[in-house]
Amino acid sequence: MALLTSIAAVLAPNKAWPAGKDQPKFTPGPAASYESHQTSGKVTIGVAAYVSDEETRPVFGKHNPYTYGVLPVLVVIQNDGPKSIRVDPLELVLVGPNRDRVDATPAKDVRFLTGPNKPSVAPPFPKISAHKNPLDTWEIEGRAFAAKMLPPGQSASGFVYFQSGFQRGSSLYLSGLKEADSGKELLYFEIPLVEK
Repeated sequence: MALLTSIAAVLAPNKAWPAGKDQPKFTPGPAASYESHQTSGKVTIGVAAYVSDEETRPVFGKHNPYTYGVLPVLVVIQNDGPKSIRVDPLELVLVGPNRDRVDATPAKDVRFLTGPNKPSVAPPFPKISAHKNPLDTWEIEGRAFAAKMLPPGQSASGFVYFQSGFQRGSSLYLSGLKEADSGKELLYFEIPLVEK
C-alpha cells in the first residue's frame, strides 16, 4: 500500500498542476492527442514544443521561457502495457535538422541560465530595486517531468527544457525506459517535434 501511495504522490502533480491566481489550471491531454507522438509496444509518448507567448502563458505565466533562450517541451508518457515501467533516469536529447544535439537542462538548473544577451538600457546610476530572474519561478520546476515509475494503465507528464531555439525538422530523442521487474530497456523513441 505504501508503494502505491508513493507512486500516486509522484504522478499526481503531473495530472493537473495548481494554477496561480492570474492563470488557469493546466491539464495536459492524452499522449496520442498530440500531433507529435509515437507508440512502441504498449507505450505512447506525445511531445509538444511551447514557443509563443500564447502557448506558454497558461503554463508559465507572464514570463515565456523561450524569450530567455529556453525551449520548453511537454512530454506525456502513457503506459498501456501489463508491466510497470521505470522512467527515471531518462535521456532526453533535442536533435536538430542537421543532426546537432542538445541535451536537456535539468529543471533545477534553468534558473541559473542567463538567456540571450540583450542590450543594456540602464541609466548610469545604480538601480534601487534588484531585477527578479524571470526563469526563477515555481512553474519551471513545479511543471517539470518528475515521474520515476509508471504503473500499467497510467500516464505521466511534465516539461523538459533545452537551451536551444525551435527549428523545423527537429526531433526529441528519448531513451532509458525500462521494465521495472526485469530491467529490460524498451526501444528508444525519436519523435518529430512541432510547435503546440
